[in-house]
Amino acid sequence: MASGRTWHDRHFGYLFVLPATLMLAAVLVFPAFMTLKLSLTPEGGKGWTFTLSHYQKAFRDPVLLQTFKNTFVFVAWSLAGHLTVGLALALALNQALPGQTFFRLVALIPWTIPDVVAGIIYRWVLNPIHGCLNPLIQMVFPAFPAEFQWLSSPTLAFPSLIFANVWRGYPLVMVMLLAGLMAIPRDLYEAAEVDGAGRFKRFIHVTIPGLRTIIIIALALDMVWEFRRFALVLTMTGGGPGTLTEVLSTLVYKTYFQFFTFEYASAMAILMSAVLFILSLPYIFLVGRER
Repeated sequence: MASGRTWHDRHFGYLFVLPATLMLAAVLVFPAFMTLKLSLTPEGGKGWTFTLSHYQKAFRDPVLLQTFKNTFVFVAWSLAGHLTVGLALALALNQALPGQTFFRLVALIPWTIPDVVAGIIYRWVLNPIHGCLNPLIQMVFPAFPAEFQWLSSPTLAFPSLIFANVWRGYPLVMVMLLAGLMAIPRDLYEAAEVDGAGRFKRFIHVTIPGLRTIIIIALALDMVWEFRRFALVLTMTGGGPGTLTEVLSTLVYKTYFQFFTFEYASAMAILMSAVLFILSLPYIFLVGRER
């Protein structure tokens, strides 16, 4: 029967995926191609004249280099916070406690809030005049300044932004780790307990090995997500004070839509994409090996 299939029967299925393929090309492939072309076009140039001057400028640009550093620090601390908070909550929510489903839903609330809304919330919480954080601190430490400037402080603006981002993004890691914990056979814990292993040893020798692959996948996905974080940074600090909290996504946005340096912004976007691709390689290899 299979040998009697016509060309129409063998290829008719491709017609069903053709609209989605064309849409994918329209929203991903074509813009990526145009961005690459624009990054190689001389400033104000037209046609098919190409240059590498924008990439040469990027490697000498102190603002861009500082922004790369800011982005890596932002991502590193965010990943550490997401893993710490996510793992702690996943361990707690994996216990058989009354109201377990309710607490799981409550722990997911930050993930349901859009970045823009989360940024506005924390901007008001940290507001020196109308915010609630300074009065709360004054209740414990009366000598604390009533109008302390959190987001205007050169030393505290970045930690404040990272704290808000950890609160906003930990549920992603938490959910993945919770699923991993639920997949670990209970027999392993019972066998370890019979052998005399305490809670800490069971955590080190049973939980961590059982979650190793999930942790790598969760951190890889979270890293890509945090590298692209935009709205939270823009609404909370706008990259300030100065450029102390500037990250790559906000710098590309400002260069393109505020400074109208389209070609240079495109070059920065291509470099950002290249870094993201390199950082994603361990995840790609891991998923390929698992298959």
